[in-house]
Amino acid sequence: MRIANPHLRGLVITTAGVLVITPDSLLVRLIETDVWSLLFYRGLFVALALAAFFAIRYGREMPSFIRAVGRVGILAGCLSAVNNILFVLSLTLTTAANTLVIISAAPLFAAVFSRVVLKEAIAPLTWLAVLVVFIGISAIFFGSIGGGSLIGDLCAIGAACFFAGHLTALRYKKGTNMMPAVALAGFLTAVVAFPLAASLSINSRDLALLALMGFVMLPVALGLIALGPRLISAPEVGLLALVEAILGPYWVWLVVNEVPAVQTVLGGILILGTLLVHTAYILRRKTVR
Repeated sequence: MRIANPHLRGLVITTAGVLVITPDSLLVRLIETDVWSLLFYRGLFVALALAAFFAIRYGREMPSFIRAVGRVGILAGCLSAVNNILFVLSLTLTTAANTLVIISAAPLFAAVFSRVVLKEAIAPLTWLAVLVVFIGISAIFFGSIGGGSLIGDLCAIGAACFFAGHLTALRYKKGTNMMPAVALAGFLTAVVAFPLAASLSINSRDLALLALMGFVMLPVALGLIALGPRLISAPEVGLLALVEAILGPYWVWLVVNEVPAVQTVLGGILILGTLLVHTAYILRRKTVR
């Protein structure tokens, strides 16, 4: 990119990545094949796309580039694979709004995991934010009781926890390019889904949507978002990531007319508002320092 200011370049790159990934939930909704076949092709296509990029970008240095992630990278890939599976399962069992709003709380869970694993101090405001987010998630769960979507909400909270673990692993080895862990996650997702898939024979429409998702949208979005933290702070990345929790349900509502429940809207306002205030406070404090 020709933007001279590194900070502005980081904002533009990260925003582009987040915007590219916002239709992900809509594509999952539109694909008609069974969920395990969807997961198989989704994971396989992402792994193949990233492997091809690594081969072109690094050439003969590709093996050493991959080995550099080490055991932490393998752990990060495994955690991300479970997150991928739970995320798609949640989208098929509850509303897109429920899934994306709950998963948006992952950065706060990552802060707690960082305290336990990395022994990083957590500000009192962060603990307060965790408590408020928990109240918001409880409101969403309350709205799902008796509606057949509680299991989907539980999958979303599981996805948020595993994604938080993935973020913690990445932070543990923040000096290393961990994109191979993302490719590993795609490969592991395909391996797990393969024996559970009802049929790997899918129609041309679903194949086109899966190709768009796995070969274009996810690799491009994940690649851009991975570049962001090198130029802007982690709180800024987290703040921009909230765009997916807002636009994702909007695309689903616009195309398939899926309207969120009142409890989801209220819980979402509480969660997203809390994350917004928390992130803004951290950014302001770092600017003052």
